[in-house]
Amino acid sequence: MHWYEKLNQYFPIEEMKSQEHMELLLKERGDIYHKDEGPLHVLFYVEFDEFVFVDYLFVSKHARGQGLGHKLIQKLKKKGKPILLEVEPVNYEDSDTEKRLRFYKREGFEHATSIGYRRRSLATDEVNSMEILYWAPHNEPEELVYEAMKKTYKMIHKYKDKEIYGASYETVDKVLSMDESKNRDILEHIE
Repeated sequence: MHWYEKLNQYFPIEEMKSQEHMELLLKERGDIYHKDEGPLHVLFYVEFDEFVFVDYLFVSKHARGQGLGHKLIQKLKKKGKPILLEVEPVNYEDSDTEKRLRFYKREGFEHATSIGYRRRSLATDEVNSMEILYWAPHNEPEELVYEAMKKTYKMIHKYKDKEIYGASYETVDKVLSMDESKNRDILEHIE
């Protein structure tokens, strides 16, 4: 099965970039946008000098619980940079969301409680909220995570969006917000 089909079957449509968008990033931004693919996994990530952003991580249901996801995350941790990613909030009708959060908590990721992320999907026209998780090897503050997310949004998510989709995603200041008074941690209830 093609890598895009694997991702498309696993991730909700509102979270997916088009295949054209991802292939264009690999071709034109191959200096920072990377694909790591094997028979049982697909990992897309962005590597900047100061951080790594996990765009998509898929592990086949046949390989879950065997340590493959852990090995992929360890490979990224060896770079010695903060690692960021977006996850959908827990949906108690979808056990995968809770399993995903439990996995990242075991891997040492923290919830960026002060960062808000609400983006309108060009595929569905619905606004969906995402949570930002991060791993900080040197206790980097959430302000750094916020600036890294802004950079990722502008350089990766919005990359040639008008050209590819016929419409533009909202500007970064409409999508990402920072509110240091927020203190609702989605990982504190995950065992």
